[in-house]
Amino acid sequence: MAVIEQLGFMLVFLAVGAAARSVSLLTASRTETLTAVAFYVALPALVFASTFDRPLGELISPALLVGFWTVLAVTVAAGWLVHRRRESDARRSVAIVQSYHGNMGFLGLPLVAATLGGEATAIASVVLGLGALTQAPVTVMTLIRINDSDASLSGELRALATNPVLVSLAAGIAASVGGVGVPAPVVTGLDTVATLALPLALVCVGAKLDTELSLSTLRPTTGVVLLKVVWMPVLAWAVFSALGVGSTALSAAVIMLGVPTAVSTYVYTSELGGDAAFASMNVVVTTVASLGTLSVLVWLFG
Repeated sequence: MAVIEQLGFMLVFLAVGAAARSVSLLTASRTETLTAVAFYVALPALVFASTFDRPLGELISPALLVGFWTVLAVTVAAGWLVHRRRESDARRSVAIVQSYHGNMGFLGLPLVAATLGGEATAIASVVLGLGALTQAPVTVMTLIRINDSDASLSGELRALATNPVLVSLAAGIAASVGGVGVPAPVVTGLDTVATLALPLALVCVGAKLDTELSLSTLRPTTGVVLLKVVWMPVLAWAVFSALGVGSTALSAAVIMLGVPTAVSTYVYTSELGGDAAFASMNVVVTTVASLGTLSVLVWLFG
C-alpha cells in the first residue's frame, strides 16, 4: 500500500506540473525559478539535515565508494558498447551520457527521504555527493570528446566548487566530525524546508515533460531506458551485495542509482554539441518509465 501511495504521490505532482505548464501558470521563467528554489534551498536543507548529526562511519565506507564507482564505470562502458552504432556522433554521445547520468538530486534523494527514513537519507546524501563529483565531469568529457566541442572542461569543473549539494554535504559532514550542535528551532526549520524537496522537484519535472511524443519516436530511446532504469539498479544490487554493505546502504544506493536520466543532461547536450531533441525525449521517457521501476525498487528495498 505504501508503494502505491508513493506512486500516486509522484504522479499527482508530475501531473500538477504538466497541467500548470499547459495553462501557462508555470511559464519557462517561473519553472526555472521554482527549480532554483528546489536546487538551492530545499535540496541543500535535506542534505544538511540528514547528515549533520550522523557519525562519519555511518555516512561513508570504502564499500560505498568502491560500489558506486564500479557501477558507474561499468554502466559507462556498457553505454559505449550498446550505443556504438548510433547514426551520428551527436546522438551517440547523448545516448551514452544519458544511460548513466541520473536525476539523483531532484528525484533520488527526496524519494529515499520519503520512503526509507533518516539513516538511508544520510547515506543517499553521500551517494548524491559522489554523483555530483563524478557524473558531471564524465558527462562533459564524453560530450567534448565525441562532438569535438570547444567548451572548457576546467570551467565546468570549477562550477562544482559552488554546487549547493556538495557545499551542504561538506557542511553536514564537518558538523558531524566537529560535534557542532545545531539549535532545535533551526533543525525544525530545515526539516520543514526539506519536506518540500520532492514535491517541488516533481512539479518542475512535470512542467518540463513533453507529453506529445508518439510511439514511433520512442524506439531510439529504448537502449537508454533499459540501461538507466533497469540495468543500473540491478547492477547496483549485485555490486553492493557482493561488497557486503548493510541493508540500509544497499537500499539507498539501489534506489539512488535507479533514478531516471537527469534533466541537466539536456543542458549539457545543448551546450556541447549533442542532439538536443533526442536528449529531451530520453529525459521524458526514462522519467515516465521510472515511475514503474522505482515503485518496484521501493517495494523490494523499502
